[in-house]
Amino acid sequence: MNTAVTSSVKPESLSAVSVPAAMAKGEKARVTSGDKLMMKHPEPAFTKVPPQTLLDQKLSVCSKLCFAIGGAPNQVAGSATAFFLQIYLLDIAQINPFQASMVLFVGKAWGAVTDPIVGFFITKSKWTKIGRLMPWMVGCTPFMVVSYFYLWFVPPFTNGRFMWYLGFYCLYQTLITCFHVPYSALTMFLSTDQRERDSATAYRMTVEVLGTLVGAAIQGQIVASAHTLKHCPHRNLTAAHLTNSSGTEIIRSLALSQDFLSHAKEVYMIAAGVIGGLFLVCTVVMFLGVKERDDPYAPKTDKAIPFHKGFILVMKHGSYLTLTASFLFISVAIQLIQSNFVLFCTYAVELRDHFQNIVLTILMSAAVSIPFWQWFLEKFGKKTAAFCGITWIMPFTVMLVFIPNLIVAYVVAVSSGLSVAASLLLPWSMLPDVVDDFRLANRNSKGHEAIFYSLYAFFTKFAAGISLGVSTLCLQFAGYDTGACRQPLPVVYTLKLLIGAAPVACITTGLMILVVYPISEDVRLRNKVALEELRKQSITCKTLRADLSSV
Repeated sequence: MNTAVTSSVKPESLSAVSVPAAMAKGEKARVTSGDKLMMKHPEPAFTKVPPQTLLDQKLSVCSKLCFAIGGAPNQVAGSATAFFLQIYLLDIAQINPFQASMVLFVGKAWGAVTDPIVGFFITKSKWTKIGRLMPWMVGCTPFMVVSYFYLWFVPPFTNGRFMWYLGFYCLYQTLITCFHVPYSALTMFLSTDQRERDSATAYRMTVEVLGTLVGAAIQGQIVASAHTLKHCPHRNLTAAHLTNSSGTEIIRSLALSQDFLSHAKEVYMIAAGVIGGLFLVCTVVMFLGVKERDDPYAPKTDKAIPFHKGFILVMKHGSYLTLTASFLFISVAIQLIQSNFVLFCTYAVELRDHFQNIVLTILMSAAVSIPFWQWFLEKFGKKTAAFCGITWIMPFTVMLVFIPNLIVAYVVAVSSGLSVAASLLLPWSMLPDVVDDFRLANRNSKGHEAIFYSLYAFFTKFAAGISLGVSTLCLQFAGYDTGACRQPLPVVYTLKLLIGAAPVACITTGLMILVVYPISEDVRLRNKVALEELRKQSITCKTLRADLSSV
């Protein structure tokens, strides 16, 4: 009897089906004898569940920490690129705003396209001694470190710099996708228990926010000296001021600017080297401390669901579409704030000497508040936590635009950190619930976890790429002057819109979509009970088949 048939047959009917099948093969005497032997025992054999099939898969604190540490490098590098890549391309690499917008947009869009591609290849991957997902993460890490370093390296030529940064940013996005998609899907292969997965996700988000904090701290503190006014003689407003100066002053100013630019290039490479080393260390810790395991109790089929069929099923699943669309707009808002915040502090509100400390304040607030949001979502539900946490950022970003004061900036930073933490924790905590809901709706499907996580990353990255490209183009249309110490008023107004009005509009849209998200706490608990029943049936079927085979 093949596996596909036995997996769909109810336990109580297995012996009735097996006896006629054996009789048809001329084994009547032996099967009848076995049947009599089974009738002598009052208790059915399938009540004896082997120890390795216990449903309660508890995770140790060490395993959760090692899993969480594995996600830190992505956030460290992501924080550095989110806050500093745009200003680096404009002021250090000195490519024009249009080229910078193309690098940011095409790189993000390419990273988005590679997400479902990598998800497809992961679904085709076979289990190895270290799992199905772990080889992807371990194998791509060294190449990812190299591509990340050259992303922050200024080549000696000028004409081809646009292609240099575009090529290495696309390569980095490809490799980080090969790491992040399997890492995100690994959540489903840590334990079958929802509470354990939620706990591991909370550990992960806490460490990832700390990673974001570390990334901003490393990058901000090391490269802060590259964005001061020391290279601007007499606090000149723009580079055009030099045209009205004497020849000796022009030569002195140019020499000072070149020395300062060389220093800026050097500190950016130092920061890239430090972050690259963190990639290697954290990946090794995750590899040594995390055990990847398949769900042994899920309904089995002869083979995993094909990727194209899984894609169609996923895109038809209403709760997934609602969650993805909602956090797509929310992530765009957070991305707009992150990518334009350093420019905003530098040119719009005269906080260029404090931006690195303000960024650290935001991320420290986010790191501290992750445990609070974990408690809040367990107490009041994930959907309620999303509304309470993410709306918190809107009034404070607007306040910073209209009251550009240092004290106000720090108040806004602490308040914004609460929303950043919620926006990081909640989508990754809610995605496993959507996957469980999908499992119940498609009980004979398997191997779709990578599809969920890769498509979610695809949509959010693509939207972020569009927002980054459009925001940088807006700066060009406003008249952004590359290398200038001050920017014209239209650029200042544009930065205020990108920090204030645009994120508020995106967050409002995302929360309106989240209103119709169907998985409430009652639905989530019902899904949990139903999945446990399915797994118990699977254990029973496998145990009974083993007993019948032995008979």
